Amino acid sequence: MTAAPETPALKRVLRPVHLWAIAVGLVISGDYFGWNYGLAHGGPVGMGVATLAVTVLYVCFIFSYTELSTAIPHAGGPFAFAQRAFGPWGAYLAGAATLMEFLFAPPAIARAIGSYVHFRVPALPVDAVALGAFALFGLVNALGVAVAATFELVVTVLATFELALFFFLTAPHVEAARLLARPLLPHGVGGVFTALPFAIWFYLGLEGVAMSAEEVVDPKRTIPRAYLAGIATLVTLALGTLVCTSGVLPWPELVRDDSPLPRVLAHVLSPGHPMTHLMVYLGLLGLVASFHGIVMGCSRQVFALAREGLIPPGLAALHPRLKTPVRAIALSVGVGAVATLSGRTDALITLAVLGALGVYVVSMAAVIKLRRSEPALERPFRAPLHPWLPVVAIVLSVVAFVSVGVGSPAVVAAFLAALAAGAAVFHATRRHAGPQPSSGSGVSSRSPSQR
Repeated sequence: MTAAPETPALKRVLRPVHLWAIAVGLVISGDYFGWNYGLAHGGPVGMGVATLAVTVLYVCFIFSYTELSTAIPHAGGPFAFAQRAFGPWGAYLAGAATLMEFLFAPPAIARAIGSYVHFRVPALPVDAVALGAFALFGLVNALGVAVAATFELVVTVLATFELALFFFLTAPHVEAARLLARPLLPHGVGGVFTALPFAIWFYLGLEGVAMSAEEVVDPKRTIPRAYLAGIATLVTLALGTLVCTSGVLPWPELVRDDSPLPRVLAHVLSPGHPMTHLMVYLGLLGLVASFHGIVMGCSRQVFALAREGLIPPGLAALHPRLKTPVRAIALSVGVGAVATLSGRTDALITLAVLGALGVYVVSMAAVIKLRRSEPALERPFRAPLHPWLPVVAIVLSVVAFVSVGVGSPAVVAAFLAALAAGAAVFHATRRHAGPQPSSGSGVSSRSPSQR
């Protein structure tokens, strides 16, 4: 009898500090650009309210998501949780939403990297730099998770240090009159509503930490520590960034471009001051940290989906020596590079936000369902105040989805059409070969007849 092929398994090398770096690094670019355009909708007060609402969403989400990540430590993250709770169709919906988020966020960040470098070195075109970023960090990911995680740790620490330095230099210049500029809500309550997607940019991608679960040493203890330390760091950075920018410059000055922080520091010091230059150059590290971390998370999602049979199984192949999902990395880099050439940064960001919101709703529904259907499931971390935390996260996610629909109806229509087209393909192919949970993955405890 021929032995069954060995299930592809990732190498466990990540420790709490690595996961903290991945959690913060995935998100930290949101402090450097993107959020500032929300000021045009709500002003400092409206954007502040929107940011606080989104912060509540993410705090509620992370506590419940940590419960799922420790109970089911799987590289698939959201799709693995949804498959355990709802079966193949839940897995499809969560997996498709996650791919939309993690495929389209990197191109937006790559274009920001390209624009940043082009501004300093005009001879380098934006597209060329963006494509170079995909090639370079695809290679870094392929070299091994230890190399990738160490790189992420270094750039995240430097980017976090830079923001702390920025707060130190600008906090003495914050004026309450600027934070409470009249009118308090330039576009009324509706401005707070339409500012929500920009506030999400402060935290977008945090859920990607779960996709490294199979590469973590002692995930039951490491994942809760990393997630709780990560969300505490990100809340501090988001609120500090908002206050130390809109409290120093009039908000119309901050919505002119993708460089709100250097603009504020140039006002506090001078455009030619060495610290201003340092902020500009170190700012690139924040973009790089998020770009690299999301590419890493995307490749793990592709790997996990392929291993479970939801997409072609060949994409789950690992490099024989490095034990990295090289085909999944290549696909993530390739699709991202093509999307980058569209030049539609705004649409790319919106698609990523919609995917994230879909992930949040399905994941929170999964934690509620599993508490009821599998009360005996081992949960090394149990979220407090259940079911209120996941319910609040679901409600706020739906509100944010509607706010995106109001501002970008065409992109929402494209997102829903893509989900419907994928569902049709999934339905057709599943009749011949449904998803097969990998041995020991912990994705599903159901028998085939139950599926």
